[in-house]
Amino acid sequence: MEKEGKLKEAVLWEPVEDKKVRCHLCAFRCLIGEGKLGHCCVRRNVGGTLYSLNYDKVCAANPDPIEKKPLFHFQPGSTSYSIATMGCNFQCEFCQNWQISQAALGGGEIDGQALTAQQIVAGALRSGCRSIAYTYTEPTVFMELCADCGRLAREKGLTNVFVSNGYMTREAIDFARDWLGAINVDLKAFSDDYYRRLCKARLQPVLDTIAYIVCHTDIWIEVTTLLIPGENDSEEELKQLADFLVRQAGPDVPWHISRFYPQYKCVDAHATSMDSLRRAERIGKDAGLRYVYLGNIPGTRSESTFCYKCGRLLIERAGYQIVANVIENSRCPQCGTEIAGFEL
Repeated sequence: MEKEGKLKEAVLWEPVEDKKVRCHLCAFRCLIGEGKLGHCCVRRNVGGTLYSLNYDKVCAANPDPIEKKPLFHFQPGSTSYSIATMGCNFQCEFCQNWQISQAALGGGEIDGQALTAQQIVAGALRSGCRSIAYTYTEPTVFMELCADCGRLAREKGLTNVFVSNGYMTREAIDFARDWLGAINVDLKAFSDDYYRRLCKARLQPVLDTIAYIVCHTDIWIEVTTLLIPGENDSEEELKQLADFLVRQAGPDVPWHISRFYPQYKCVDAHATSMDSLRRAERIGKDAGLRYVYLGNIPGTRSESTFCYKCGRLLIERAGYQIVANVIENSRCPQCGTEIAGFEL
């Protein structure tokens, strides 16, 4: 067990009876007894105070293309200094970063380097990045480090982005809204059964997060769905998901449909077929979404941005690289249509 003197007091919690605490960072809203861990296994109640166990244990810090997050309508072509700590409040059976996201389960060892917010921001500036991305694992569960870095980054002219499962509370969104510029939310499926079985979570809190960010903040949002054969790829479910995005987030929200490859506990599953990905893309566009992208399949035209009115190729992508960007003042140079996004 960590020594109390080395720990960082958590944010967004309150004491309750008998030295228990209630965490208000994510939708689990854990009631944590003295000496116990929260659902994420990286927050512990020590003597009636909630502490973060991963604040000074950074397990990744490196520049990435912003397109890798994926964020296609936010500072395209830039790099984002990507940091992570161990831990997650989900237990997705298909997680691509399970070695770090699931390492703390059951009180497992939390490894990482003690990097200060000042060192992280300096690293981002030294690397020529325009933003800091809190990614690879769920940023909600290392919110203390995100906040310290995020505020300092903003002072230094950098933006901040989350890559999140969307299980944060309204309190957590409000806590971050002053320094958070963009977020990509994983809407993993449109089925509560899927979330229960494969993620050990629920669907509705994710839908609530998307709606709240769109309606009550200026945070730019994009949405990603990993398409897993036989699990979340039925035509009916994809129509429901796309209709929700149009209704709650609007037609301008970019929807990234990613190809699944077998990994972690889903090694016996098949990779997503191109036919299934194309069908999902068509469903999204038929629902009224203006920007639908296919991911994890470099080389397809569906990773580029087109004007939804005249069809002009605006941002040509090859993998995570920008080949050409002809957008002028956030507008299509051919027909003048405004293209949604920040700093296009």
